[in-house]
Amino acid sequence: MLKIVKTSLAIAVASLTFANVAQAAVEDDLANICTIVEADDKGELRKKMRRVQSDYRLKLHDYYTGISCNGNSLIRTALANNAVEVGTLLVKKMPKSDLQQPEADGKTLQAWISENGLSSNPIAVELQGRI
Repeated sequence: MLKIVKTSLAIAVASLTFANVAQAAVEDDLANICTIVEADDKGELRKKMRRVQSDYRLKLHDYYTGISCNGNSLIRTALANNAVEVGTLLVKKMPKSDLQQPEADGKTLQAWISENGLSSNPIAVELQGRI
């Protein structure tokens, strides 16, 4: 009986330790994603997205809302920096339903784009075509 309790506790501690390490590792892997988006480096963004998907089984929509670049989402950051290659990739990879959802400030991407006068931006045109 005592052996079963010790084994159960050991497994529980190991599981919790691994979960914390995995969370920290995901954050480390996504640490420079804002820089990649700002630099419009589509190849590097693809590599990062593939690495996160293969290592942690997370797709873009799983971690998109948790990333903020100076208070903006990844697509907003791409729009603000005219990162057309990366922005169109992000729009294509996100589910249509997520593109229509309000972001952290309560505004949808379409509302934010029209407020900032970015309707003619190629990323905004791609977004409008997806929705």
